Amino acid sequence: MNKVKWILLFSAVVTFGFSFNPPLASTDSPTALGGATLPLLAAGEKPSSGGAEASPARDTAPEPGYVEAEDEEAGQPPITIADPLESFNRAMYHFNDRLYFWVLKPVAQGYNEVVPEGARISVRNFFSNLTFPIRFVNCLLQANFNGATIELSRFTVNTLLGLGGLFDPASSQEMKLVKQEADFGQTLGLYGVGQGIFLTWPVFGPSTPRDSVGLAGDWFVNPITYLSPWYIPYAVKSYDRVNDVSLRIGDYEALKEAAIDPYLALRDAYLQYRQKKVEDARARSLGGKAQPPPGPP
Repeated sequence: MNKVKWILLFSAVVTFGFSFNPPLASTDSPTALGGATLPLLAAGEKPSSGGAEASPARDTAPEPGYVEAEDEEAGQPPITIADPLESFNRAMYHFNDRLYFWVLKPVAQGYNEVVPEGARISVRNFFSNLTFPIRFVNCLLQANFNGATIELSRFTVNTLLGLGGLFDPASSQEMKLVKQEADFGQTLGLYGVGQGIFLTWPVFGPSTPRDSVGLAGDWFVNPITYLSPWYIPYAVKSYDRVNDVSLRIGDYEALKEAAIDPYLALRDAYLQYRQKKVEDARARSLGGKAQPPPGPP
């Protein structure tokens, strides 16, 4: 019964989120945006630092229930962000913040002292190679066939020459097979599904209804999901998270110190970064021939 209640709650939030999708200020041109390093980022990405500066005043105020995130490139319009659940999101932000400082960071620091950096990088390479199906399948769904070929080549090279993925010879100067950043939330955005409202999930961190569905889709493609017994996938993912955090301790702290309101900085940076990923996918799709959808990306 508890599992059914959680499923119904998740479905209700996602449905409400999609129905609250805000319009963009403009849909004529893509919006190039920056991001921030988020230790609890749901998709596991590491965008560049930014998003902490206050936005300049505008001639017209946004509609109630929306906030505007300033574009970093001059001449581009801002995107409109809906955050009607701000009280809930802030509570979850503070929960995740304490989880990071009280649990995740101390564990990662202890792990950092025991395991050499080279070994931790190899662990990161191994998990990246293991989750190849997520990137490969989404490259195909995005009609990015060149990217799918690169991902298949990377997996073959790193598995055979990189000792099962512990090393990354595919990224060497000789091969130059760059890892493709592709996930199901990005794929949904490419097909015109709007991001909806902003959400902050406990443990998983910043998200949107679109990215929440995307996270579930990637979970089914992830080989780790099918490890048995049922608790093994959660243990493996937790270890992957600790290993990842151990390699970038201090990034989140730097963002908090630079931000007047860390919650706003994380929210704006996450949504801008996800928007940028959709625009990147659109540029790569069919060699950049795909046209933007009529609605919000």
